[in-house]
Amino acid sequence: MNFSSYILGCGSYLPKKIIKNNELPKKLKTSDEWIKTRTGIRQRHIADKKQFNSDLGFEAAQKAIKNSQISISNIDLIIVATSTPDHTFPSTATKIQGKLGIKKGFAFDIQAACSGFIYALSVADNYIVNNQAKNALVIGSEVFSRILDWNDRSTCVLFGDGAGAIVLGKNKKKNSGIISTELYSDGRHYDLLYVNGGVATNQKAGYVKMKGKEVFKHAVQKLVSCIEISLKKNNLKKNDIDWIVPHQANKRIMDMTAVKLGVSKDKVLATVDKYANTSSASIPLTLDYAVKKKIIKRGDIVVFEAIGGGLTWGCSIMKY
Repeated sequence: MNFSSYILGCGSYLPKKIIKNNELPKKLKTSDEWIKTRTGIRQRHIADKKQFNSDLGFEAAQKAIKNSQISISNIDLIIVATSTPDHTFPSTATKIQGKLGIKKGFAFDIQAACSGFIYALSVADNYIVNNQAKNALVIGSEVFSRILDWNDRSTCVLFGDGAGAIVLGKNKKKNSGIISTELYSDGRHYDLLYVNGGVATNQKAGYVKMKGKEVFKHAVQKLVSCIEISLKKNNLKKNDIDWIVPHQANKRIMDMTAVKLGVSKDKVLATVDKYANTSSASIPLTLDYAVKKKIIKRGDIVVFEAIGGGLTWGCSIMKY
């Protein structure tokens, strides 16, 4: 296997405010049991009104850089995956660049909904492979609470706020790193999961709208296919997988994907009960949790996978 770049360190940040299922507005006509049974979610973190997306991303970035044991001055690329930026422009990435005091390199955002982190990871990997960057800060950061209709129980119970980050560097030892990344999209299904607002549409942020059953069907089929294709391309078998770090959309999607893939559910790492669906932040948040708990260790074969609005989906296989 040929490795290009590898993860030097990771970090995460979660807002202090926690809303448990039984604290949700009574007018939603839902219950803690219903939410847990359908989604696996028990609680979610919600950003303070004075907190911007860039504030969450900045906190996660600082921790990732510290854990990577490199100087901030060595970061020459910042990519932020988000669907909830501070402003239409400038990018949230440039705001975080400014907060970190980085004066060199370049920074930009990527918008691929819940698949955003895998897209950002792939782009950063390619910049490093082509020697256009040495160390990339890749962040998934979301404040989805700002685009939720809190009267719509089909969506508002699912999401939370948070940020996760990694530092990606050039692999010199050739014994770990990103093996392969697969990216896909199909715009024919954009109306299955979208926000009903936008600058050119109605000049409003809008609210999340979703056809849950249809998304579930697409998610399982597309994620299983994506992982199988990637394994085959790299002469890997399902038994070679040590851990799967999925987008934390729904525990049932995660479990069903494992069953269809033929991988033990014990290998699927879940934080959806603690954080809910944090969109592009969910994979790096879960990765950081697993690394801190010493679940994921150096040398493990790890699979990232996600599907989101667009539809967009993808997976990445790496030797951590």
